[in-house]
Amino acid sequence: MAAVATLVRRARDYVQTKEFREYLASTHFWGPVANWGLPLAAFKDMRASPEIISGRMTTALVFYSLAFMRFAYRVQPRNLLLMACHGANVVAQSIQGTRYLLYHYGSIGMTTPADSHDPSATSSSQASAAPASQSPK
Repeated sequence: MAAVATLVRRARDYVQTKEFREYLASTHFWGPVANWGLPLAAFKDMRASPEIISGRMTTALVFYSLAFMRFAYRVQPRNLLLMACHGANVVAQSIQGTRYLLYHYGSIGMTTPADSHDPSATSSSQASAAPASQSPK
């Protein structure tokens, strides 16, 4: 418990320093904060139908984030907040890209939580009902 109290005290002392206030006023903080909109939007879109996913845009966003992950690591001082943001975006866009590929080229029929189906209706019962309703010629 003493270790937690020491950690909290050190964090409180750091937050009150001029160095931390300057960090909050810099682009090293606000740039990544603004960039978090990309992965958050991608994670939100995972509940939507894969029909709306653009394969080209998803691919572009993966490479964009990979490039800026490298930039965030190589710039001095290192911007780990920006690197974490783009790392999350690579993960999110990769998942979206997988959903796109499975929907358009895979044999797996993907459903989303937004899709609603009646569990009592099966495809075999619907298929057998359709010919019965047609009159023979």
